[in-house]
Amino acid sequence: RARKLGIGFALVTRIGLLFSLSWIIQLTDPLFVVFSEEISGRDLVLLVGGLFLLAKATHEIHALVEHDPDITPKQAVTSSMASIIIQIGILDIVFSLDSVITAVGLVDELSIMVIAVMVAVVVMLFSARTIGDFIDNHPTLKVLALSFLMMIGFMLVVESFDVHVPKGYIYFAMAFSVIVEIINIRVRKRFRNA
Repeated sequence: RARKLGIGFALVTRIGLLFSLSWIIQLTDPLFVVFSEEISGRDLVLLVGGLFLLAKATHEIHALVEHDPDITPKQAVTSSMASIIIQIGILDIVFSLDSVITAVGLVDELSIMVIAVMVAVVVMLFSARTIGDFIDNHPTLKVLALSFLMMIGFMLVVESFDVHVPKGYIYFAMAFSVIVEIINIRVRKRFRNA
């Protein structure tokens, strides 16, 4: 029950963030000038969002690579239902920023962003455990997804300096990478069964 309420809160939070970020992205009037370069609200959101994605993805990849097996997970603390829901909500606000910034970085239409976030939350609601188990069995997918976040973060930073990157290139690179990873998963499975 806590997971469903937390995911419902996630939907509301992400759509709210999406509308506020999309509104800020519309702010193209210069706020100030740095080295004869005009900086707008849009530029700041893209720059900070891109740097956030780069830092988060880099940190996660580093944690995967430098995993210390001697570190044991913290003991689970039993909490009330309200406490669990509040914790899920706070964590979601922090971690939903990356998905919302990614949506802003990949798509120009607000309605498409809202639909994408809603679909992602519904999928999360019904298949969080299945997807988690699949990723645990195929950790290279997690690295690939984090690499996508790095690529999108870099693209947002570049676009914050008014350099337009056609999104078709990003979509193609992502699709190609996923196809290669699917082939790798099948090859590894075949060798494991041999």
